[in-house]
Order: sequence, then structure tokens, then C-alpha cells
Amino acid sequence: MSAEIGVSRAVSIDGTALAASVKDDLRERVAALKATGVDPGLGTILVGSNPGSLSYIAGKHRDCAEVGIESIRLDLPETASESDIRDAIRFMNQNPLVTAFIIQLPLPDGIDPTSMLELMDPSKDADGLHPLNLGELVLAVPGGKGSIDTPLPCTPRGIVEMLRAYDIPIAGRHVTIIGQGLTVGRPLGLLLTRLEATATLTHSRTVDVAAEVRRADIVIAAAGVAGLVKPDWVKPGAAVIDVGITRVLNEETGKYKLRGDVDPSVASVAGHLSPVPGGVGPMTRAMLLKNVVEAAERR
Repeated sequence: MSAEIGVSRAVSIDGTALAASVKDDLRERVAALKATGVDPGLGTILVGSNPGSLSYIAGKHRDCAEVGIESIRLDLPETASESDIRDAIRFMNQNPLVTAFIIQLPLPDGIDPTSMLELMDPSKDADGLHPLNLGELVLAVPGGKGSIDTPLPCTPRGIVEMLRAYDIPIAGRHVTIIGQGLTVGRPLGLLLTRLEATATLTHSRTVDVAAEVRRADIVIAAAGVAGLVKPDWVKPGAAVIDVGITRVLNEETGKYKLRGDVDPSVASVAGHLSPVPGGVGPMTRAMLLKNVVEAAERR
């Protein structure tokens, strides 16, 4: 998929269609695995009742059913202790039905997510966030030479596949990432650097975020602030990937609407723009499934 840079309205990067294509491929690979007696299984650990997390977990298990991956789900109450969570992680590590699993973030206040992630069997890390797996990404040879035989973080991997699907060059381009979170900003910077992009990671202490965005060929907005990126922030023709999702109340209707970090009017300036919803979200979930299938194939 491609389009000329500089059109009057940005080309929409359809994450839903791309995710459907990934699932078609995975469905065939899962069938091939099952023919050899291997049944891929995704485990999930959810602590508490965060509405966003509940919705996301439900979506992951629906995706599993679509491609033939088994689901093993553990839901713990908000009051679960650190010991309870450790027991759940041990269960997933030891369960032969679980090919790979995730610990849904965020965890309740007072629970250190890093110490929980460290307890996972790295080979069963479906999110690619175990310190050992992130370390493989740090050590990877620049230029994309050689493969990384460990799971990659799902959202960064999905973003790279979106850019490639729309023939958006990465090597040699300047990328500005807004947000330095564990699941997107930090690992995405590592992945893009490996692909020979120049990556700038901005955050709340960056003196002038808008100035950093203006010089970028590719903008990744992952701050969680609705409408943060304005048209005058964006270089004409730049590719803009919107990762943020915020529920915003419409005072007239009393209903909530999902808004991204990018003001919709950026479409009049950008060359490519991913929508919210229907952009990064479906691809993130598709990459989770891909990590599970690849883990089964490695075994």
C-alpha cells in the first residue's frame, strides 16, 4: 500500500485491515501446528477491574478464538496481594497448555510491574517485556541484520509493520516519539534504532515537544493526552501514528468517545495518519497472537 507524499489529505493507515491479513496468515500457521500435535495457548493475568483492561483482555481472547489459539484466563480481584500475583505467574509458567502469557498492565498501586515481569519464564513472554527479551533488543545488530529469536513488544512491532505495509521508509528517517512508557516509547526507540532510523524520545521534561515533532519524518504519539498533536506541529507529508486512546465525555450527549493523541485536523498536513480507533489497537492485538504462534513454532 502506498501513496504520494504531499496530498491534500493524509492517507489513512488501516490497522483493522492489516490485522485481518495477519490473522489470516496465523490461522494457517496454527492449523499446521495443530496437525503436528502442538496447540498454541495464550494465558492472561488480569488484576482488578480497570474498564480499559477488561475490554482489552476480552478482545485478546476473542482474537484467539478467531485464529484457533486456546485461551487460559486468570482474573484476580483488585485486593489481590503480591503473593497472589506471584502464584498466578507461577501457574502460567508451569502450565503446559500455556505457550505464552501476559500480565495485563497497569497493576494496582503498590505492585511493582518490573518485579512481576521478572518472574515470568522469558520463553513464555507474549508481550516481549521481560527484561531478558528487552535486553536482546538492546543487543541486536543495527540495520536489521540477523533475526531476534525472542518476542518483540507488541505495539512497537505493530507500528513497524504498519509503516512497512504503507511503504513508509524508516532507515535514515527522523522519528519523534512522544511518551517514554515501558510498553511503547522506550522499546519502540530501540526497535527503530535497530532499523537505522534516528529516534528522538520526548517526554514531560522535554523543553519543546512541538519543535521536536516538527522536524520528524515519522511521528509516534503515545502520551495519552487527547488532541495533543496539532497541525502546526507536523511537517507536511510526515507519517503520524496515533497510539493514545482517551475516553472523552461529550457534554451534549453525555456519552464517551475515544480520542487519540493527534488532533483529527492533522490529516490536512500529514502524508499518512493512523486513525483512533482502528489503527494501532488492532495491530497490537494481532502482534500478540503472532508472538504466541512464533513461540509455539520455536518449540
